[in-house]
Amino acid sequence: MKKYTCIDLFAGAGGLSEGFLQAEAFEFVAHVEWEKPMVDTLRNNLVKRWGYNEDKAKKSVIQFDIQKTDELMHGSWSAETIADYGKNNSDDVIQYGIDGLLEGRKVDIIIGGPPCQAYSLAGRAQDPNSMKDDYRNYLFESFVKVVNNYRPKMFVFENVPGILSAAPGDRLVIERICEAFEEIGYSIRRPEDMKKSIYSSADFEVPQERRRVIIIGVEKESGFTVEDFYKSLDETKSNEPKKTVRDAIGSMPKFRPLDKPYKVGAKNVSHELIGDVEIPLHKARYNNKRDLDVFKVWLTNSMNDAPNKEKLEFYYRVTGKTTNHNKYRSLEWDKPSPTVVSHLYKDGLMFIHPDVEQMRSITIREAALLQTFPMDFEFLGSDAYCFKMIGNAVPVTFAKNIALSIKQVLENEEQ
Repeated sequence: MKKYTCIDLFAGAGGLSEGFLQAEAFEFVAHVEWEKPMVDTLRNNLVKRWGYNEDKAKKSVIQFDIQKTDELMHGSWSAETIADYGKNNSDDVIQYGIDGLLEGRKVDIIIGGPPCQAYSLAGRAQDPNSMKDDYRNYLFESFVKVVNNYRPKMFVFENVPGILSAAPGDRLVIERICEAFEEIGYSIRRPEDMKKSIYSSADFEVPQERRRVIIIGVEKESGFTVEDFYKSLDETKSNEPKKTVRDAIGSMPKFRPLDKPYKVGAKNVSHELIGDVEIPLHKARYNNKRDLDVFKVWLTNSMNDAPNKEKLEFYYRVTGKTTNHNKYRSLEWDKPSPTVVSHLYKDGLMFIHPDVEQMRSITIREAALLQTFPMDFEFLGSDAYCFKMIGNAVPVTFAKNIALSIKQVLENEEQ
């Protein structure tokens, strides 16, 4: 079977990469990511789950700031860049960049999604300048440069729906993106049609209502059209009932809250495992007595269904503070989860486990399962970094369905 060559930009922990690998029609030249825990996690997964040797994993997963795009692609890193990234990358990549990894092969597809915080509605609401001064608004320019240099048949650019209304520099960023790709000879949907490109992962066998914009671009001389790929993606949607929280985490080992929390070293412990089945990264995070009381009242009174005013009043009674945004939410067994977010690295108050007897928020492993990462996928780094990389990832099964829809179009063209 022919395999199509890929580059994954802004790779994170590898949600997109994992999904494309599971589709069994794609091989990766490079995955680019600048945060070390994500780089270590992705390399480890490629070695332990996909049979890479250590050298191949270090070469193909590049820890790098994509804004230095020319060095990324062509090598010849400056002394400053080597000081910043040299020790965690292969000498071949430092010397030759992605060009050297290609070994004369053509790139068929480039995938990725720049960090979404600058485009998110929540992020803009909390920033005094509505994220207009955030450099991440323009990281798409580096994506465009890589596409222009390697000229793949097509690309997939994933992001939050807020990218369609973000206007840094008082101009819609989606207009800038469309214009940039048009200038280098790639077709994408027009800005006014882009709402049709919003998909929920729950429609693709993921136990999570995670809405994302999937921007598909096609080289104008490729023989494909953008709508070929969207039609295939639409046809890949599942006809089965949506996966639920129960489907994802209902059989996970349970915990009970302790009457008297204790410490292990500097770490506070508020729950104990029921039984002796231990699963890596399935550990209840510490919650103080106030949190435990909140969880019990919230779940007992089904407060997810309460009017928003009542939720805000409840928060004030608990904390003595006012807020315009609800701070608590529980998952519901027989529905998909709401969007798993990176804020989990701070607290899990918006991800209260639905079992009132456990009185806790979800674990790292449960967050990963809601994102459809395989149970044996290892996340490396602190607990906070694990939550962060999981919350920022593309759900694996969603990525796999995107990959399968692309495979269908590419293979049909060759027949």
